[in-house]
Amino acid sequence: MSEVTAAMLAGAVKHVQVLPDDGLAGTLVGRVWVGGALPGPAVAALRPEGVFDLSEHYPTMSTLLDTEHPAEAARRTPGRRLCSVEELLASSLPGTRNETLPWLLAPCDLQVVKAAGVTFAASLIERVIEEQARGDASRAQGLRNQVIELIGESLADIRPGSSEAMALKALLQQKGLWSQYLEVGIGPDAEVFTKAPVLASVGCGEDIGIRADSDWNNPEPEVVLAVNSRGDIVGATLGNDVNLRDIEGRSALLLGKAKDNNASCAIGPFIRLFDAGFGLDEVRRETVHLRVAGADGFELRGINTMSSISRDPADLVAQTLAAHQYPDGFMLFLGTLFAPIEDRDQPGGGFTHKLGDVVTIRSAWLGGLHNRVTHSETAAPWRFGLRAFIGNLAERGLLQGRAL
Repeated sequence: MSEVTAAMLAGAVKHVQVLPDDGLAGTLVGRVWVGGALPGPAVAALRPEGVFDLSEHYPTMSTLLDTEHPAEAARRTPGRRLCSVEELLASSLPGTRNETLPWLLAPCDLQVVKAAGVTFAASLIERVIEEQARGDASRAQGLRNQVIELIGESLADIRPGSSEAMALKALLQQKGLWSQYLEVGIGPDAEVFTKAPVLASVGCGEDIGIRADSDWNNPEPEVVLAVNSRGDIVGATLGNDVNLRDIEGRSALLLGKAKDNNASCAIGPFIRLFDAGFGLDEVRRETVHLRVAGADGFELRGINTMSSISRDPADLVAQTLAAHQYPDGFMLFLGTLFAPIEDRDQPGGGFTHKLGDVVTIRSAWLGGLHNRVTHSETAAPWRFGLRAFIGNLAERGLLQGRAL
């Protein structure tokens, strides 16, 4: 590669932060698409020396995370150098793909993608408002004032399932304000649902989809845990659990229609594996920043402070595992504090996405996830399912004598 081209690539990523604040100091692994005569996805490690393909030893991310010590395995496996980190990132931002270079995919493959909902007090209040408004954004502000007047904004101080929570439940039932969202917000059982099919998530730089028939929707910036088949939490990444407020607000039974659509789940940019310098305590203290930049000049910012979560991440993992097994592991969205209420177009209209919005989700430990909004119906269709994935690995000779 020429010095001019390298300089251009470095400039393309200079203004956008994808790496964590400490750069490549952590154990960063991801999945990248590699071109050539036999193109396909590769498990890769990001190091100061470049991006290294680990697929010869670990054909799937699920395999790597199932090792006894994933961070140690990722560090000690030499791999094949693919490109520099700068080149990978330059090809992994919205509208910058270079087909001659690898680009980032969602960092999970065989893992089921699960999500925990209503895990923060502020988002709990917004879910109640959605339900009371029946998906009508124009009614939201008036209902918001009524709900806050009745239940306040101090739900974060109530431990779900506690005697105090049950007393509040009884009071709200008396007032006729009890909601299915309050049940999972302060009751003993967390809401955990399946967000996306295996291999359907999009990665950093790819378009993220909202349904064309949704008029009230928003991003949900979240921390996502990587959990292996033994139930061990082995790393974390970022995610956008796109929320269609009008559709879910009409009925919670429409959750699948509101949440699981083409390109509606973004995860990335990579998984930061737990090691001596990063673990679950850092996740518990993490702050996730959101920025939405519209082509119309509109800008929205928000934060998701993990210290405000009502249910501990380890408890959410335990509840996910309580009555199910995940032999290939799972990814778990932890929920969000953020619920946008700023008006975008007219007073009382609240926020909703417009096509072309660039959504940036960033945190100090986990880096930056960048996606551009389009309609699910016109986003690149999901074609690379399990049969295509396994066939691709076999064609590239990565299954001979190795377990997935």
